Amino acid sequence: MSTFMIIVLILIGILCIAAMELNKNTLLGPILIVAAVAEFIFIWPRLILGQPGYLKVIAWILFFVCVLIIFYISQGPEKDHPAVEGKDPRTTKVITIEQGRLIGVYTEDKKVEVYAGIPYAKPPVGDLRWKEPQDPEPWDDVFKADHFGPMSMQEQAPAIVSSLTQIAAYHDYKITTKDDHREKNSEDSLYLNVWKPVTEETGLPVLVYIHGGSLTSGQTWYADHSGEGLARKGVIVVSMAYRVGIFGFFADKDLKKESPYGTTGNYGLLDQIQALKWVQKNIAAFGGDPSNVTIAGEFAGSVCVTALCTSPLARGLFQRAIGESSTMTAKKPAHSFRTLEEAYDAAEKTKEEWKASSLEALRAIPAKKLVKASKDHHHVTIDGYVLKETPYESYRKGWYNERQILHGYNKLEGQAFVLADPANMKNYRDKVRKIFKRHTDEVMELFPASNNAEAKQNWIDIFSAVFFTYGHYNWTRQALQNHIPVYEYYFTKENRRIGPNHAGEMIYFYHMIPKDSKLFDEADRKLSDTISDYIVNFVKTGDPNGEGLPEWKAQEDPTTVLELNETIAPVEERFLKLYEILDQVMEEDPLDL
Repeated sequence: MSTFMIIVLILIGILCIAAMELNKNTLLGPILIVAAVAEFIFIWPRLILGQPGYLKVIAWILFFVCVLIIFYISQGPEKDHPAVEGKDPRTTKVITIEQGRLIGVYTEDKKVEVYAGIPYAKPPVGDLRWKEPQDPEPWDDVFKADHFGPMSMQEQAPAIVSSLTQIAAYHDYKITTKDDHREKNSEDSLYLNVWKPVTEETGLPVLVYIHGGSLTSGQTWYADHSGEGLARKGVIVVSMAYRVGIFGFFADKDLKKESPYGTTGNYGLLDQIQALKWVQKNIAAFGGDPSNVTIAGEFAGSVCVTALCTSPLARGLFQRAIGESSTMTAKKPAHSFRTLEEAYDAAEKTKEEWKASSLEALRAIPAKKLVKASKDHHHVTIDGYVLKETPYESYRKGWYNERQILHGYNKLEGQAFVLADPANMKNYRDKVRKIFKRHTDEVMELFPASNNAEAKQNWIDIFSAVFFTYGHYNWTRQALQNHIPVYEYYFTKENRRIGPNHAGEMIYFYHMIPKDSKLFDEADRKLSDTISDYIVNFVKTGDPNGEGLPEWKAQEDPTTVLELNETIAPVEERFLKLYEILDQVMEEDPLDL
């Protein structure tokens, strides 16, 4: 075999090993690839020496088939995600809750106790698919809460895609053998987690976090919103998985008839309410105060927060609300919402697609197949039970659950969402017209573009305003109208990771910047200390202010927000004139996006 061919084979082997690392394959894969390359270099040439040329072609085909087989058989197994990284973490003392006794694990520095994967409802499978969550079964033995429950059933991109995203967008990919597995993904996912400081104190404030993910994806162990950081500052943090996609937001007329409450479509919200009820019953066993609960969420989680703020079923289950980078407060929300009739139409199309004429037939479809319909079912609806009306209507009537609100958005909310379809001078006006219709000229005057770069940036700003920031502007207005103390932020801090893009604030808010990360500097760490102190103070008292912190005044009007950067100070809302136009659009012809 020529030197050139040997080099080609070695390069192929290196590329395969790199792909296996990105795809989280086990060490078996690289070992077999090295063996396959060595065999092809040293053995195959002797076997086919002097043989017809077609045998050489067959040999190469067999080699690549072998590579594909190795790639497949060395895929990482499905595993539960550990509550604490590291081998054999120390276990906590036994805690007794309503369901039985349980133990958790300590973090490595023994400053936080973690109790993961606690069932808060019966598995919503079989006949319980698309039903209100049921109370969990008790257990007899001591429950070992040392691993998170599986993520709710959702379509998952190959691990290699997630790894490339970490490299290209987050710049924090790490090569390690500790992640050579796939995270579990199941319809049986109604489990929650508790992080508590190591203390004998009782009556600790509680934050319940609702993860984002467009109501189609997400999980509870993502490091950026881990409860560990705030637990170190004296707050008990709870997070829960909830049904997403078609399992959490499928609305159907037959399901409404079947329900004893006449409801359908908001099963994910019902799960969150069930988790909040669990907190009321059990959090005192962890040292928490059930009368001092704050709910928080980011993106779709924040949409859920604003829904819970006006749900009659959530009354009394929490006192305060934190919303990051989304709301459901516009007259017609720009995303994550649809009317019940729209949901019914989508349900009929889904039943036709799956040739399922009855609920029994739909419930018989395996979850891993049915999940493919999730893209059509990730919207909150007004079902008359969980939500009597839209949050907009409830706030207008003065009906709400929270006593104080802290919320806001990031500088570049829309940037990642328009990457695949950016604006240019050819399509810019058409994109604006789709939303603003007869007000298109007014918007074009506010955001003029003379070249592709300006059109691209203008569309990012407009998209950010329509889909993200306008909802926060509304929420502040609604809070002021109802005399609810409200604090609105505007996160603008750049860093070497994702900066002030969508979700970039979470690692600061939840005090989770890694000590050894070179993607953040001392200014980032100082800002995270400050912001997380704001959050802790707000969770404790409803007021983010505290000793040594820059003053954060409650909103007196919706025209200013508190910029969170190296300098923390009030600034004028960026899109006030655009919001005036959006108000008119909402009155004349609510958004149809």
